[in-house]
Amino acid sequence: MSFQSQSVSCPALFLSAPGSGDGKTTFTAALARYFKQQGKVVRIFKTGPDYLDPQILAQASGEAVEQLDLWMAGEEYCQQKLFEAAQVADLILVEGAMGMFDGDPSSADLAARFNIPVAILMDVKGMAQTAAALVTGMANFRDDVKVAGLIANSCGTERHAELIRNALPEDLPLLATLPREPAVALPERHLGLVQAEEVREELEQRFNAGVDWVAGNRITELPAAVEFHSAPVPEVKPLLKGKRVAIARDIAFSFIYDANLRLLKEMGAEYQFFSPLNDSEMPPADALWLPGGYPELYAAQLGQNQSMQDSIRSFHDSGKPTLAECGGFLYCLETLTDLEEHQYPMLGLMHGHGAMRGKRGCQGMQTAVLPEGDVQAHAHHRSRSEGTAEPISHGRRQRHQAPGEAIYREQGLTASYLHLFFPSNPTAIAAIFNGAYEMSDNDRLESDLLKSMAG
Repeated sequence: MSFQSQSVSCPALFLSAPGSGDGKTTFTAALARYFKQQGKVVRIFKTGPDYLDPQILAQASGEAVEQLDLWMAGEEYCQQKLFEAAQVADLILVEGAMGMFDGDPSSADLAARFNIPVAILMDVKGMAQTAAALVTGMANFRDDVKVAGLIANSCGTERHAELIRNALPEDLPLLATLPREPAVALPERHLGLVQAEEVREELEQRFNAGVDWVAGNRITELPAAVEFHSAPVPEVKPLLKGKRVAIARDIAFSFIYDANLRLLKEMGAEYQFFSPLNDSEMPPADALWLPGGYPELYAAQLGQNQSMQDSIRSFHDSGKPTLAECGGFLYCLETLTDLEEHQYPMLGLMHGHGAMRGKRGCQGMQTAVLPEGDVQAHAHHRSRSEGTAEPISHGRRQRHQAPGEAIYREQGLTASYLHLFFPSNPTAIAAIFNGAYEMSDNDRLESDLLKSMAG
């Protein structure tokens, strides 16, 4: 039977900026909370691979936040998620990443593909008519992107706003003028925003202050409706039917895409969360997932939870499959050194030592080249590893030929700095969690050696 696309309309707005740091997430959260208080259902999407911003935005809107990326997830996936949101939402907001035209694909590419009008948020501190010149240039840079207007952040006075407004062309309105307001600024740390779970009550105060911050502007009127279409999404097969997956999740391990969890469930898996920080042992499981997060901030507590370490080591020794990503990978090494140069014992499931690097690090889109198949992924870390065994492969960078992140495979453990986007290759993900990889004699020798060192 041939696919017949359906369509549904919903007010939608894409929030972008000239670059990072103009206040996109702060404004998106405030606007979402404003409409939520009006009784509207607000569905937010975040452009690109991001874990922290969606946590903040989900709390602000009261709804799940999805990542949209044409390279990582694919065009049809993005199309279908927008269509599904439009069926239940009164408003769709999409927050861009970096600058409007940065990256390949960029925020502008995503907005153009789905015909979503763009509101450009700009920090106008220290400029007036120049802000109008910059946003006019951005609005006319591409014919396929529709710019709805300018949101002037850090706008000092009404005179400041008047200078900008009068310099804008008639077809490019000033949608909002936002004063400098520290009470709405979101807390940050070295990889970006602080996790929502850590500062939930503080965030509520900032969201409520944000409602007053955005009120009284044209931006608080619902934007024009956009027509969204369904896409021919492939059927998900029950490749993990009956499998139990234990997933580490607490303030040390929280970098988890909702899309990844949804796919595990759609493939028939049952999953259970546990806390490497606070629990004494992991739950019974056929497979283990150690996602990324901030283990370096809680390394002392992780190192002291000996019963949990013993439980995970016992699981690993059984030969069952484990996937460890970024922070989870660091947890699997022998030691981790934090930003204060304190070293703590980790799981020791594989040889090697991890250490934080301050402001230096790596980020970018990569394809994880695995025996089970290629999986789209990204890297974002400010740490290094050393003393590890030879990797089985490296990530393939999106835009240049240098080898990407090392990928390790030892005794059923797949470990890397890469964060995998499961829906990009469900078959490969199912093979990893099914333990299709068989332990070699060399793996067994490595396992016995590590057990003797840990013992």
